[in-house]
Amino acid sequence: MKHISWLGVGFLTPALLIVGFLFFAPVVMTAVFSFTNMSTATGISGGDYLLSPNNLDEMQTHGVSQKTLDALADTTYQVDDHGLLLLAQEFGTEIANELKERHNNDIFKNRGELERALKDMKHRIRSPRDRKKAADLFGTSILNQRFTSKVDFITAVIQTGAVQADIPAVTSVAYTGWQWTTNNFKRLFSLPATWRYALNTLAYVTLTLVFNIGFGLFLAISTFYMPEGFANTFRTIWFLPRILPPVLYVLMWKWFTWDTGFLSTILAPLGIPAQNWMMQTSTHAWVTIILINGSVGASLGMILFSSAIRSIPASMLHASEVDGASRFQQIRHIILPQLRWPILFLTSYETLSLLASFEHILLTTDGGPGKSTEVWALAAFHTALRNYSGNLQYGYGAAFALILVAIGIAASLVYMRLFNFRDLVSKPRIER
Repeated sequence: MKHISWLGVGFLTPALLIVGFLFFAPVVMTAVFSFTNMSTATGISGGDYLLSPNNLDEMQTHGVSQKTLDALADTTYQVDDHGLLLLAQEFGTEIANELKERHNNDIFKNRGELERALKDMKHRIRSPRDRKKAADLFGTSILNQRFTSKVDFITAVIQTGAVQADIPAVTSVAYTGWQWTTNNFKRLFSLPATWRYALNTLAYVTLTLVFNIGFGLFLAISTFYMPEGFANTFRTIWFLPRILPPVLYVLMWKWFTWDTGFLSTILAPLGIPAQNWMMQTSTHAWVTIILINGSVGASLGMILFSSAIRSIPASMLHASEVDGASRFQQIRHIILPQLRWPILFLTSYETLSLLASFEHILLTTDGGPGKSTEVWALAAFHTALRNYSGNLQYGYGAAFALILVAIGIAASLVYMRLFNFRDLVSKPRIER
């Protein structure tokens, strides 16, 4: 027995390693990253202090006052050696030397104050336009400046006029090193866009799932009552969306819905103006997305349900015909009850697949128009792997993904309860 047991373990080990590497490891790493501030701007150990315009938006979720945000965004003007050198090159050494004697290292809150100082000098710049140009040579902003020392950064923040109570939050956001944080989840549930993504996902999964299951059942039952040769041809045609590459499949839909595509061409003689039927409105976009994803899912459902229907003993159907049962009665009382297990499997599989999938939405609308079709998984992708700000936020994107994992697990448990999973996998009553 021991040899057989160790032999079984040996055979199972590769499978267990694959499951652990491909499933558990990514989930664990997602959970770890979701509690960090990891991004393309952070380092694994240590870091500098750097504020960018995007950080100002993030600080609003940390309770930083508007006064501090305005102070950080403002540009100050300091008479320093670098600016004086540029002033000498542009307007002469006499002006630069006099400005140094009067205002060396002085800080001006705005450009107007420095312009007035330049105007009051003996060797003054007469043109208002030139004075503005000269003042801009001394402009400094804390944004996009990298500080290697925390003390230097805090000193610079204080000089901007920021509120003292906001400095710890500002310092935490500006730190570019790796650190543990729960701010990803606080930010996630505080932004209005998050709830919009959730509602979009709910609508996308629900409508597409209903289309997948309902239309897949319709196709399977319809082809079951067709002649065998015709039914096989019909199933092959409907299975094409499943086997076509997504890029090619979406390209066909774009050709069909473009303002110069097939649909606009055939509607033009009817007086209907050409338009982009995929992106004209958010309703058009949603209809297209559901049809695209629904056709892919329904083709899989058709194959699974067709196989399940063909496994039903023919004697049951023949007996029902002898008893005078109609097609509708056969479907209701014989076929559908026998499909509980395939429906449970496909419902669970399609729900999890739709929650995590976004490739067809990415290729068709990319979340548009106006993010009206931005679903949760696509928002996670945009946050962590592709955005327009230049800073890929791995930790924040992982928080999106971890919530999605939790929702998928919860949905699976609900389905098992709803379909009475224990009864489905139990022995037939005749064998008990």
